[in-house]
Amino acid sequence: MAESRADTDVYVVEPLLPQRLRRPSDLLRFFATLAVLGAVILLALVAKQTLIGLEADVKEGAELVPLLSRIAAFLGGAAVLIVPTAFAVERVFHRDGLRVAEGLIAAIIGIAGSFLLGQWLVAGNVDDLRVLLTGDRKIEPLNTLLTSVIAYATAVRISRRPTWRMLMWTTIALYILAFFSGRQITLPSAIVTVLVGMAIGYATLYGVGSPNTRPPGSAVVAALRKLSFTPVSARRIEDDHQGSRRYAIGLQDGSSLDVTVLDRDRQVAGLPYRLWRRIRLHSETRRRAIRSLRAELEREALMAYAAQAAGASTPRLLGTSEIGTEAALLAYEHIETRPLDEVPDEEIDDDLLAQIWEQVGLLQIQRLAHRRLTGDSIHLDGAGRVVLTDARSGEIAAGDLLLRLDVAQLLTYLALRVGPERSVRAAAAVMGADALAAALPLLQRIALTRETRAALAKAKQVLPGIREHIVALKPQGKVEEVRLERFRPRTLITIIASTLAAYFLLSQLSQVNVYQVVTTANWAWSGLALVASFVSFVAAALMLRGFVPENLPLWRTVLVQFAASFVKLVAPAAVGGVAINTRYLQKRGITPASAVASVGASQLIMLIFHIALLLLFAYITGSTTNTAFTPSRGLVVVLLAVALLVVVVLGVPPLRRMVTARMSRLFSNVLPRLLDVLQSPRKMIEAGLGTLMITIAFIVCLDACVAAFGGQLSFTTVAVVYLTANAIGSAAPTPGGLGAVEGALALGLTVAGLPAELATSAVLLHRLLTFWLPVLPGWASFTYLQRHEAL
Repeated sequence: MAESRADTDVYVVEPLLPQRLRRPSDLLRFFATLAVLGAVILLALVAKQTLIGLEADVKEGAELVPLLSRIAAFLGGAAVLIVPTAFAVERVFHRDGLRVAEGLIAAIIGIAGSFLLGQWLVAGNVDDLRVLLTGDRKIEPLNTLLTSVIAYATAVRISRRPTWRMLMWTTIALYILAFFSGRQITLPSAIVTVLVGMAIGYATLYGVGSPNTRPPGSAVVAALRKLSFTPVSARRIEDDHQGSRRYAIGLQDGSSLDVTVLDRDRQVAGLPYRLWRRIRLHSETRRRAIRSLRAELEREALMAYAAQAAGASTPRLLGTSEIGTEAALLAYEHIETRPLDEVPDEEIDDDLLAQIWEQVGLLQIQRLAHRRLTGDSIHLDGAGRVVLTDARSGEIAAGDLLLRLDVAQLLTYLALRVGPERSVRAAAAVMGADALAAALPLLQRIALTRETRAALAKAKQVLPGIREHIVALKPQGKVEEVRLERFRPRTLITIIASTLAAYFLLSQLSQVNVYQVVTTANWAWSGLALVASFVSFVAAALMLRGFVPENLPLWRTVLVQFAASFVKLVAPAAVGGVAINTRYLQKRGITPASAVASVGASQLIMLIFHIALLLLFAYITGSTTNTAFTPSRGLVVVLLAVALLVVVVLGVPPLRRMVTARMSRLFSNVLPRLLDVLQSPRKMIEAGLGTLMITIAFIVCLDACVAAFGGQLSFTTVAVVYLTANAIGSAAPTPGGLGAVEGALALGLTVAGLPAELATSAVLLHRLLTFWLPVLPGWASFTYLQRHEAL
């Protein structure tokens, strides 16, 4: 600890402030630059031909004006060294040589890093990337000089000086233009070089740290004096939950202040978590994830004044002020309190619970959302009265969702302390049963604060207990489902897999002339494939009708299957159809349990048919030829790996329980539904015929596509290839099995004896007819069914 003299009679007791800080903003900029770098490389690899054409155009233009190219080369090459040198001299004269030293460190790292990375690429480790960056010429993949200059400019924060920033980027643009027109650098190489230099600069800044520009406690005292306060003592106390500094200030009249200091460099602290919550959740919040210092000051002050006007018991905000350009303060009256977290559970009586809910009710009447009703923001003063603190987390003019979230959060926190029954009873006495019923759908772990979610991990029966007591209060209340999550973490896996699948598909398309595929295909066979594709939708409708004892209109059910083909664009192949069919049955008046059971029964029988047909066609293929479809070693290894995975899943008790639990939920009512179907011979025939027709139609479609390009394979071999590839596609997390199906089909047909180019063409035509072409009628069907409330 240290004492810093702020005035002739005031000392500020606070820890020594570090001379250098690692700013979170530098780390975030580093990761953001890496993300942009990855996106640029992927985009450039996909648009390789366009970039080659652009480079050829620039070369022709440079040959037309050679003098201009030479002038640009001279100016760019000289200025790219002169401007950084001049900036360094200017900083040294202003006694800021340490910043120049940081820039030189970044420049040295940039030179070494770009050289080593270039040598690694030249060695042929990533040939596609090397060709992209060099144009397959003997030039540097990354321009060493430019990388070091960019790293230097980033590390010295030249961007904060508008004049120098303009000069620096102008010279860099001239340098790139000169080298590009002279074919000494490619456009992707120039962009990648700039991004690598920026990443090195930000990494250097974060690694060595930046000078601490936070105003000390003495500056806080001086700012308070300008607000007409008369401090006589000042002491740094524990930071708040967002990392803001807090000071206890004693005044001349014997009163005290609690001062919160907002530091500019802390504004991005916690940004990744805030962005994640903003992207993932529907929260109706109007706050920006990234806020300026001034905006943060105004928002917290406005919330504090609004809470006071609502009559809530909160510390009064007495003044606000900026402290230079790097910080701002908020001065609150000091109230001697203790947080509810420090109050023993046995001291939390019904009167205290009622007080807490009364304070929250005052906020809710004025549509103020607190957003952080936890034990560290609910305090008790010396007389046992409730005081709400931490208003900076709140929001004015809050929507219904945010207000209900506050109720759900407080219900859960208090239930963790006093039990669900007392928590619900106290809330109902103040807020009313209707308010609790409205909050019932929001009793989800994802809606609560991090601390509450962590506590619930050890008390898993709390949320079900709260729901049970609320339902007992309002048994006839209509509860509307509220979906807070925009997506689950597993969705990220689907997005990543979809990206890889799309890249794979684009790579395949780049090797095939799509125009030639369409024009050279035999139209008779292509027509047969199209008819088979259409028949598969009719078959899917018959199958669904067969597993539903109730009557379903045929053509509307066919439209539902087309709508499912549209949904496959955004959902894995095994998920989209199940969801659409289940929703359709519920809209037809079938109970949710029966709808799920019907769809589950159809999926189970479909799986049994699929396996049976695969074994049948594999047996026929193996008995008629010895060499037409000999599995490769790789295929054998994959099958053994799958078998091993099944053994592991069944052999490890936690995994086995997880799989059996999910399967039991999916097929819990399947057997009774199957018994209902078995009682009607017409339904049995319809279900069996539809299930068989789906598979046969797709096999006929693939076989016709092979024949459309002159390929000759037995029908049974094509069946084995399709059934195997379809199983892989159904397991893939990509929309419609994108990438996985194409790869498996092409590999299977190639192994079966087709030339690789012919196999790829047949697969592309097959996917065009069965996956891409139905999208447009699928969208029309989806829209029509929604308009008529059938989905």
